[in-house]
Amino acid sequence: MGKLNDMNHATKPATPTATSAPAFSLCVYCGSRPGMNPCFAQVAQEVGQWIGQHGGQLVYGGGNTGLMGEVARATLAAGGRVVGIMPKALVEREFANRDCTELHVVDNMHQRKAMMAERADAFLAMPGGIGTFEELFEVWTWHQLGYHTKPVGLLNVEGYYDGLLAFLAHTVREQLVGTWQMDLLTVGNQAPELLPRLVQSAGFGQSEQLSRHM
Repeated sequence: MGKLNDMNHATKPATPTATSAPAFSLCVYCGSRPGMNPCFAQVAQEVGQWIGQHGGQLVYGGGNTGLMGEVARATLAAGGRVVGIMPKALVEREFANRDCTELHVVDNMHQRKAMMAERADAFLAMPGGIGTFEELFEVWTWHQLGYHTKPVGLLNVEGYYDGLLAFLAHTVREQLVGTWQMDLLTVGNQAPELLPRLVQSAGFGQSEQLSRHM
């Protein structure tokens, strides 16, 4: 059972020791539903396995269902740490994954997203719904404004984000989005290729070690 921290009581997790500190911390945004395509769950498992096998830490929304649950369980099974952050209302509805290494309970979505961003070295969006879209665009916007310099990635599994990427290209042609803003988003189709790029861009790891396939 992971540590449950209710932020209403200002509970703070213990600082990891030098030997237990993760090699990197990756925040993953993805769906609380599995979706129709079984490849989504498979890739979520691959992402979690990669994080765990490379000594990393997953930071995510704390859910136990859908793709969120898949990536968390795979990370733990591969020996990685999992930090879940969830608003109290969702915990009370029994959506929380209590197997997290750390499960933080916060008051609202604003606190959740701020804490996820604070605990992460890089961000990755996978297939998901409107919550995933909102989280992706928020950390991308924060990057362009200079609030952080952490890498932001988009994993386009089975062409899930083809339509979005086409629309973004349209916004550039209409000169409402700049090419430099698009350059702040790292897009990839394969997890074993995209994940090392994000982690290395955040300043962690050696290319030989991080580029290994699972």
